[in-house]
Amino acid sequence: MTRTHPILKGRGTNKAPANRYAPTHVEDADDGWWQEACPETLATIAATEATKSALSWNRSPDLPFDRSLNPYRGCEHGCIYCYARPSHAYWDLSPGIDFETRLIVRSGLVDRLREELCKPGYRCQSINLSGNTDCYQPIEARYGTTRAVLELLLECRHPVTIVTKSSLILRDLDLLEEMARHRLVRVFISLTSLDRELKRHLEPRAASPEARLKVISSLSQAGIPVGTLLAPMIPGLTDHEMERLLEAARNAGALSASWMLLRLPLEVAPLFEDWLAAHYPERAAKVMSLIRQCRGGSDYDSRFGHRMRGEGVFAELLSQRFHKTCRRLGLNERRNEHQLNTTDFRPPHPQGELF
Repeated sequence: MTRTHPILKGRGTNKAPANRYAPTHVEDADDGWWQEACPETLATIAATEATKSALSWNRSPDLPFDRSLNPYRGCEHGCIYCYARPSHAYWDLSPGIDFETRLIVRSGLVDRLREELCKPGYRCQSINLSGNTDCYQPIEARYGTTRAVLELLLECRHPVTIVTKSSLILRDLDLLEEMARHRLVRVFISLTSLDRELKRHLEPRAASPEARLKVISSLSQAGIPVGTLLAPMIPGLTDHEMERLLEAARNAGALSASWMLLRLPLEVAPLFEDWLAAHYPERAAKVMSLIRQCRGGSDYDSRFGHRMRGEGVFAELLSQRFHKTCRRLGLNERRNEHQLNTTDFRPPHPQGELF
């Protein structure tokens, strides 16, 4: 059973899909009793969780990193397509509206990271920030966990890659400049569309397209290696912008680019389909048809080698367009010049050490 709230301003969805792990489900019913009208807006609530381990590890052949770190669970940006939404069910919360309004701050994260970097068997390779949710989402301005993580990584000369769609990253320009001087950081700014109206519905609390291009420009001018990630490319909705997005990113100073096809795991598929019907009803059938053509007839295909790019004629056409445009714009030609430095890593001092 999916509970539906009134239309909420500034939110990606008003749906609250039932938690797939819950032993019982609650169904809303009109019993004739008077009920107070629900508000048009819903405040963001942040709870804290004691961190047991800082790094998440993966062996996915689709990813260029084997470890990541996420300071927050849930994401206030509210992107309707976010593949991380189903993870909120592990905390007995809805992958729908709860994912963007009921956030979890991981307290003690920096201390746990320090302990893990000090372990005798630790081998230095780049950590990816924002493997699941955006490390620079709005609550970072209040809690500052991402900045504290970067301070620790700079202290011990540990490389990091950052993926974000937030202009808040410019707050940490001082740290990023210092890390760049030691070849310890690469930043990727996520671009989805240059259409402000589409972005407003698709990613309601994320930075505007213009703001993200300004971030690319500011990072580039500061000497910080920056690229763009076209994610997700949505067939029939945003794919026609691929060339313009790449050109805009290159003109702003991006040196590299990558792309990812829309992913609709578990609860994300019905949430996205409801969103399409509400905001773009005239395109909904075509968009879902193209998505299924790229996913072997299904809403999603989780197989390694397929989940990021899809398959079939349309997916192959997207890939060819991407590579052709990158060659024309000179993107990805200087990747080897910006390899991250792992040789200067030195384990941080353990917490509480006096000398």
